Amino acid sequence: MYSSEEKREIIINTLLYILQKLGGSGDFHKVFKILYFADEKHLAKYGAAINPDTYVAMNYGPVPSMAYEILKSLRGEGFMVQLKHEFTPYFELTNNHTVRAIAKPDMDYLSESEAQCIDESIKENQYLGFKGRTDKSHDNAYNNPDDDGYISFIKMAKVGGANDAMLNYINDSLENNTAVVQ
Repeated sequence: MYSSEEKREIIINTLLYILQKLGGSGDFHKVFKILYFADEKHLAKYGAAINPDTYVAMNYGPVPSMAYEILKSLRGEGFMVQLKHEFTPYFELTNNHTVRAIAKPDMDYLSESEAQCIDESIKENQYLGFKGRTDKSHDNAYNNPDDDGYISFIKMAKVGGANDAMLNYINDSLENNTAVVQ
């Protein structure tokens, strides 16, 4: 389990990595969908998500909740607006939905396998238009969220091609992370 601060650091550096690979900037939709598809790959291959965030099923596809709050804070919106000063050394908005990296990612926050899955996702998805990314992200995991609209890592792993052994591993890991020690 990560603290909120650790989650923010991982997310910041993951977003910076994606933006760097996209040439320095990207719209929220493109960045979030590239991350989503990379997470599906990483879950299926390695049994863990890159992003320690939760994905919410929104109208135009899955959205990483905390990552979205970080970027919305730059507009003076959302639950993290009071932390905006923590994010401005890394990002700036070029318009309401496009973010530019103003720092390099700290690669200590990304493993080689995570970077590889992000790179694959960028290669496969960077040239898709808004509709193409939206349609592709409306997969089985997206279409079957829980009652609160959250998308399951198990379902994402299935979409990514995880076998039964990997799905069992992910399920056990998730149970261990939420277990209460008495």
